[in-house]
Amino acid sequence: MTAIDIAPASGRLGVLTPGMGAVATTFYAGVLAARAGFAQPIGSLTQLGHIRLGKRTDDNNPLIRDFAPLASLDQLAFGGWDPYSDDAYAAAMRAGVLRPEHLEAVGEELRSITPMPAVFSPKWVSRLDDTDNTLDGASHLAAVESLVENIAEFRTREQCDRLVMVWCGSTEAYHELTDVHSSLEAFEKGLAANDPNIAPSQLYAYAALTSGVPFANGAPNFTVDVPAIVELAQRESVPIAGKDFKTGQTLMKTIIAPGLKTRMLGIKGWYSTNILGNRDGEVLDDPENFRSKEVSKLGVLEQILQPELYPDLYEDLYHMVRINYYPPRGDDKEGWDNIDIFGWLGYPMQIKIDFLCKDSILAAPLVLDLTLLMDLAARAGKKGVQEWLSFYFKSPQTAPGLYAENDIFIQLTKLKNTLRHWMGEDMITHLGSEYYDD
Repeated sequence: MTAIDIAPASGRLGVLTPGMGAVATTFYAGVLAARAGFAQPIGSLTQLGHIRLGKRTDDNNPLIRDFAPLASLDQLAFGGWDPYSDDAYAAAMRAGVLRPEHLEAVGEELRSITPMPAVFSPKWVSRLDDTDNTLDGASHLAAVESLVENIAEFRTREQCDRLVMVWCGSTEAYHELTDVHSSLEAFEKGLAANDPNIAPSQLYAYAALTSGVPFANGAPNFTVDVPAIVELAQRESVPIAGKDFKTGQTLMKTIIAPGLKTRMLGIKGWYSTNILGNRDGEVLDDPENFRSKEVSKLGVLEQILQPELYPDLYEDLYHMVRINYYPPRGDDKEGWDNIDIFGWLGYPMQIKIDFLCKDSILAAPLVLDLTLLMDLAARAGKKGVQEWLSFYFKSPQTAPGLYAENDIFIQLTKLKNTLRHWMGEDMITHLGSEYYDD
């Protein structure tokens, strides 16, 4: 196979995060610690994962970061927006994810990362009080203009050759799409008219794409997965991807459900509940914000299990998801699942999962990988929806008319085969018959 033309990863790569709370600051601190040699970037496929090339007998398994021309950690520069004025060090201390001694080791660099004024509306993100760093009362056009200026100023100040934007902000309230999202023309008219159906996250996406900056959406908002923004990404020849970082309970579902399905074990019910106490939990305590997350989480099982093909096993599956705000838990989220399954002759069995996780610890390496891989896609001349990055999302974005693949093992194969294809290597089918044919 012939490799595609990919521009080199030379110069500095800036990563901009709308939202500088627990996820973003954990990401910043982790990268700074890793490149200083204080820690390992555990959870990052691009940094620790290997990729097989050729036959099993070739024993050729380079690290992904050595195989694909990715930017290095030393090349990254950090910036972002937040409705609170705390610098990254203060914000990380407030989030309480990382211990003070770990933050202090990279404290000087964290303190230098200060948030730009955020585009923020309590209509879209409630339960956040005493915000002191927002563009109060700005029209949509004024907000976009401010964001575009912020992007340009950051690029100049940090001497960045390229940028990527990854949404690390709160979950927005659930709103159905309207006519303003149906086309780029309608969206741009809506910007001028200050249409109330345009969400703040969509203003960030519009500003990023018109500035030539790839955009990945880490929350369940309708942000880049609307026709208007897809059209804009195509027009500007910029990659987009989303949505909602796959962490915690949904990560477990996309690991467990494919295994049950491969063994043709039936499922009668899957009850999921969560408790968490960070800013995300506080925002999700509002029913409208929870609705956005619920829609994202509920669709995973249906696609993996394919009840239309296996009605006897999954057609009557009862699936329930709950999230409860519990302040004492902080960022230490607990996801509890009860799974009622049945096997041979219909005999019932149960599976219980209690996943006590740190949500931001699981999300931070995803921000790193998406930064590096979206930058790779841009340098490879790719534009529009990057479905090959569905590995990182609860509700992967696809081309119109395609279902989203949620099986994490299929998603990993898709990601690695995309890299092999771009680099001119044979894709791996796992057929294996060549070892046994005469």
